Amino acid sequence: MNQTAPSRLPLYDATAEAASGVVIERYSTSFGLASRLLTKHTREHIRNVYALVRVADEVVDGPATEAGLDHELARTVLDELESDTERAIALGFSVNPVVHAFARTARVTGFGPELTRPFFASMRMDLDRTEHDQESFDRYVYGSAEVVGLMCLRAFVYRAGRPTFDDAVLVDGARALGAAFQKVNFLRDLHADFEVLGRSYFPGVDLRTFDEATKDRLVADVQADLDRAATTVRLLPADARNAVGLAHALFQELNDRIAVTPAHRLITTRVRVPNPVKARLAAQVLAGRAPLRSHATHHRTGGTA
Repeated sequence: MNQTAPSRLPLYDATAEAASGVVIERYSTSFGLASRLLTKHTREHIRNVYALVRVADEVVDGPATEAGLDHELARTVLDELESDTERAIALGFSVNPVVHAFARTARVTGFGPELTRPFFASMRMDLDRTEHDQESFDRYVYGSAEVVGLMCLRAFVYRAGRPTFDDAVLVDGARALGAAFQKVNFLRDLHADFEVLGRSYFPGVDLRTFDEATKDRLVADVQADLDRAATTVRLLPADARNAVGLAHALFQELNDRIAVTPAHRLITTRVRVPNPVKARLAAQVLAGRAPLRSHATHHRTGGTA
């Protein structure tokens, strides 16, 4: 009598999921903290998305170069990562655990190349461009951040029986929140992007003439995205509401701190949210005492980051 050998795929799936979890815990305390508020299944999907995004980002943002790859070889590695990702989504397997976990999430939650291709196109822009005009900036932010918000949205809603969910309001909110996260990070990393990587993301912004008026304009643009996103958080499934609310609160806090940091300090200092403040915001969200606020007109002068 023949006996079927036990499947080894669940072990590989679990190992790949664990690898992605390590990536988010090591690279981002903010997203790691917010993801803990999700249910187990949703948390795994969000970590899987984040891990692949982070690995691709490392190909173009320093580690690959430090390992000895020139731009052309980095491009080849990025192309191979994209090919492996699409193949894994189609077949359900990759020898790269991070890609395997991401593909599992894509297959379960219902997205594919319509979101991954814009993402990888933006990553390639980091190898090709050092400055952006408005058109290329918008395209970059969409591919590098807004589509990531859409991937996360699929993970939030698929268990409600809507794997192809396309509600315009939630889609707009997911894109807005992704854009806000990306633009805040650009503001935090002005010095590193310009001096270390030789990049200037914001169209027409020159760090040599960076002033309060420029900073205030960029902060207001981020705030507009945060305000758009705030109107949709309450529409998310219950298990995602607190996690996304905390992520929103953390980046709202960052934008507020950037707003009160003098322009001359912002180009030399990376603004952070201290861990005790993160813990306080998390406690407020869990207690239902952290309303999603509009800070569009909130500015204080003379403050410190």
